[in-house]
Amino acid sequence: MPAPLRDSAVPKHEQLRAILLQKCTRELQPGDLLTSERNLMQDYGVSRITVREAVGQLVNEGYLVRVRGKGTFVAHRPVQSRLHLASFTEEMRALGHQPSTLVLVAEEATAPEPTARALRLPQGARAYHVRRLRLADDDAVSVDDAWFNPELVPDLIAHDLTGSLYRLAADRYGRPIERAEQTVDAQAADTGIAALLGVRKGAPVLHFDRVSFSADMPIEHTHSWYRSDRYRVQMEVGRSS
Repeated sequence: MPAPLRDSAVPKHEQLRAILLQKCTRELQPGDLLTSERNLMQDYGVSRITVREAVGQLVNEGYLVRVRGKGTFVAHRPVQSRLHLASFTEEMRALGHQPSTLVLVAEEATAPEPTARALRLPQGARAYHVRRLRLADDDAVSVDDAWFNPELVPDLIAHDLTGSLYRLAADRYGRPIERAEQTVDAQAADTGIAALLGVRKGAPVLHFDRVSFSADMPIEHTHSWYRSDRYRVQMEVGRSS
């Protein structure tokens, strides 16, 4: 049973924050409702100001989320990725998450003009189009809309597309992805992306535009949209000489 907090060198709001953090990360599940302010005040013998300070810190840190008229809930903890070249499947497993994929589109179609340029294909050329919803621990994280040069990965869409396409390109076709050129910007989710990611239309998402290369040949052009509340990018930067 909870016990009232005692006066000590550690302020009560910090004591309460530590207790609630342990509950969020070890006892409760994402989406669970946190007990009410009144109950926290009674359980730990603290003021409303102390409760709001502790809860507010955890909201700011991304462990809790407030929903007006409903209460405070345990947040879906974001996947934190280091900015490097790796497939989604490999990256999620390395971070301790269970990846899964829902294939939405797998077709041969006319490549959009920007994609044709990126893949060094003639205008109007056909390419493989693979659109997938990527999940980590059954939570939607991203939508990947990829186009592949069919000359480098013939019959790609005849294979299992739920795993790592980078691994498939390397193992099946001898075309390892060795480098990529990528830009990242913030966008507002359109209706389709919002529905797939489970966010409201116009919600902020991270948008990645990437061209991947095997040796010096462009093999993939992908647009990816990531939920900004479930995916963070960590990077290390150094000063150029």
